[in-house]
Amino acid sequence: MTALPVIVGMGGINAAGRTSFHQGYRRIVLDNLAAEARQETFLGLATLMNLVSLQEGELKDQHGNLVKQSDIEAQFGEQIIAGTLIRKIEKNHFDVDATPWQQKMTLTLSDEQAIVFEARRRDLPQPIPSSWVIEDLADKKVKVTISAELDIKHDSTRDNPIKAAGQLPTGFDPANMYNSRYQPRGLQATIFAATDAIRSTGLDWQQIMNSVEPDQIGTYSASVAGQVNDEGFGGLIRSRQQGERVSTKQLALGLNTMSTDFINAYVTGNVGTTFTTSGACATFLYNLRAAVNDIQAGRTRVAVVASSECAITPEIIEGFGNMGALANEEGLKRLDGTETVDHRRTSRPFGENCGFTIGEGAQVVILMDDALALTLGADIMGSVADVFVNADGVKKSITAPGPGNYITMAKSVALAANILGAEAVQQRSFILAHGSSTPQNRVTESLIYHRVAETFAIDNWKVAAPKAYVGHTIAPASGDQLAMALGVFTHNIMPGITTIDKVADDVYNQHLDIRTEHYQCADMDIAFINSKGFGGNNATATVLSPKVTMQMLAKRHGSDVMKAYALTNQTVTAAQTSYQQQADLGQYELIYRFGDGMIDENDIVISETDMQIPGFDKAIAFTKTNPYQDMF
Repeated sequence: MTALPVIVGMGGINAAGRTSFHQGYRRIVLDNLAAEARQETFLGLATLMNLVSLQEGELKDQHGNLVKQSDIEAQFGEQIIAGTLIRKIEKNHFDVDATPWQQKMTLTLSDEQAIVFEARRRDLPQPIPSSWVIEDLADKKVKVTISAELDIKHDSTRDNPIKAAGQLPTGFDPANMYNSRYQPRGLQATIFAATDAIRSTGLDWQQIMNSVEPDQIGTYSASVAGQVNDEGFGGLIRSRQQGERVSTKQLALGLNTMSTDFINAYVTGNVGTTFTTSGACATFLYNLRAAVNDIQAGRTRVAVVASSECAITPEIIEGFGNMGALANEEGLKRLDGTETVDHRRTSRPFGENCGFTIGEGAQVVILMDDALALTLGADIMGSVADVFVNADGVKKSITAPGPGNYITMAKSVALAANILGAEAVQQRSFILAHGSSTPQNRVTESLIYHRVAETFAIDNWKVAAPKAYVGHTIAPASGDQLAMALGVFTHNIMPGITTIDKVADDVYNQHLDIRTEHYQCADMDIAFINSKGFGGNNATATVLSPKVTMQMLAKRHGSDVMKAYALTNQTVTAAQTSYQQQADLGQYELIYRFGDGMIDENDIVISETDMQIPGFDKAIAFTKTNPYQDMF
């Protein structure tokens, strides 16, 4: 019997806001929400953006004035809307209108006179060029005379042609939410996302850890670029060129394994599986696949699947921009026939577009096997039937699309049809498209959907594209897609692509339902999370709705188990409600266990059959079987 990996919690942060309890999703479909949900969403975003805060039990603005929850939209609504989703890059990242760089300059002799200047002796280059004549002056200074050309670099700025990104909400700063110790932004976002996901389960984490053997818990996470801010690889690479020293932390904190390591070391205290794999834009799905496979095989019973990327830096943007991958000002002006760019509409999946828009974020999902989830009374948000990963074969351009995504999509749809039947796939499934917003992707991706739809007799296949709103967050992009899918399952609002006026003429949409407005939809049973990554990194996940998942659990476990589950779930639901209320009021209390609960290795007890780890109720049992018995 194959264990079913069920989703019991999800948290995170991206340009739309917090992931738990669908805040980010609700920001995207804001105008389609009922009044109560809309007001709740504005409250949560206002506290997240530090526009209001809970002080002495009352909501107050930054000036100490009392604010009613019902008045938040009227007072701060425009500011909240402007400070979320894709927008012009804010100066806490860098100044896109005056981006710093080093201008090369060659100084030549004027009127056959030498170049003469004074400097501190300690600042002279080593070795001193042969054309330089050095004369000592007072106070450890020297006079330098050069009778030749001199190449120098000096500080300058340039107007960056790429000006928009999907940034974390304005005013949100995870560094101020815990003792962040000069950590890179991506790791700060990871701490927030992991806390949000764990708290969203409504379960005590220690209870979860004590319910299974210590090695049956796993963390699966990665970034792609690594941590490219000054505190990580960015500073490591730039420091000497800028005349500064490399710190002791920049190399270690820059590694793309660090999101996994931070969750283990500072949030969960996990001693079980630790796993990191990168697959370009499919990174989140690659790690989800590893977790799903381990749960199905019984190796893991609790999985924390995560990914983070905060790479809005001049270097990363210039790298993608020089490839022609990012939407730039001139391209957008040509598309719109105007000299004024709407930065909110730079990402246009399946419409007339000119490149993707980079984003930043962190996403974390908590999975359990079905039996454990029922025993603990966990709230069931859905399940992951499987994740398929396939490469493109021989390529000419390493960044071009290929056949691998045909395989992942076809396998995912075939699996769903085998589980729930053709009618469910045809009538109650939808696609969370990769939707990167490049001219090539809109054609190649839509053709895949078109051909799969023809094969499985699907018409009006609903398509949503989160990158239109939060940008392309690279590693956690499929986490953004999963978060949107869970929102659709809960709210029955299908997000349209409101950043486009119409579907582009070269898109294969005969069998697809791609709309430019959000709309109400019936209950959905299946979501297909699709990703096409540079280098031939393709992945698609088959995600089943909470309604379908509960029906499957009832069939497998029987009425008595489900009745007991319903009783236990009441306590969990109450805890979830409590956390949601606290989070909406900005009371996050991030989990950051720096040195808290360290294991004394001298207290580990080892026998021939098991190992007891301090702090865990259950022992790690050693295998008692020979898996290769047939070979002896």
